[in-house]
Amino acid sequence: MEQVPTTVLCAERCHLGEGPTYDPATDTAWWFDIREGLLFEARIASGEVRRHALGKMASALGRIDDARQLIVAEDGLYVRSIADGALSLYLPLEADNPATRSNDSRVHPSGTFWIGTMGRKAERGLGAIYALHRGEIIRLFPNITIPNAICFAPHGSVGYFADTDENVLYRVVLDPETGLPRSMPDVLLRRREPGGIDGAIVDAEGLIWHACWGAGCVDVYSPYGECLRSIAVPASQASCPAFVGPDLSRLLVTSAWQDMDAAAKAADPGHGQTFLLDVGARGRAEPDVKLSI
Repeated sequence: MEQVPTTVLCAERCHLGEGPTYDPATDTAWWFDIREGLLFEARIASGEVRRHALGKMASALGRIDDARQLIVAEDGLYVRSIADGALSLYLPLEADNPATRSNDSRVHPSGTFWIGTMGRKAERGLGAIYALHRGEIIRLFPNITIPNAICFAPHGSVGYFADTDENVLYRVVLDPETGLPRSMPDVLLRRREPGGIDGAIVDAEGLIWHACWGAGCVDVYSPYGECLRSIAVPASQASCPAFVGPDLSRLLVTSAWQDMDAAAKAADPGHGQTFLLDVGARGRAEPDVKLSI
């Protein structure tokens, strides 16, 4: 496993760290502790970190504009004011099903927002993947257990997602103008090594970087499913990566201590912390989410 220069961005231990994203305009990274209902905000240059209590479980966000974000939460999508943190409901999502919550999500280059849901106890087949497109929520793929690794090729004509329960990464052909599927998904790879396919992102060259839950690493794959690199993360339950920094050359990786007992935590000193890795690659700026046409 490859070792790269690594620092701790945030030493606070997330119960379930997830959903990192980065706003180059303000040099700000954002991520969540899903289980504790927290949103973290970090200035990459200074290392200053702030935490915001949301009052509900949330897992991802997309930038709307320089004043607003769209938060993906357990019962719907909320517009958040960056200035004061105020939340207003935009659209409910599975709000009538208390057994589910949101999980991995990412914005397509067109501005369409793909959103995953899952059972609160990871019940088999209880989740789904949706798309927020032109103000409407469309269910794309039902019967998902743990939706993860939602990410998109730079040109927008291919999307990826995983069901961590199956440990399978799927590839799907998309309409690059809408971010909606043009085909049924096919299997890009089945992970047989230790660790589950968790959150993922695509870099500027089209390579897929996915966190390996339980294996303490981020693996890098070609668009053809060939493993090119395996990079160590100092926490066994690495959960999701995002490229950050002015030139998008550093990899932020979240982690978690979920389901770890005292002995497991003692054996895993970095559990739940959030890291910056110097990986020698370049990412792409995340697109803004579009709420309407």
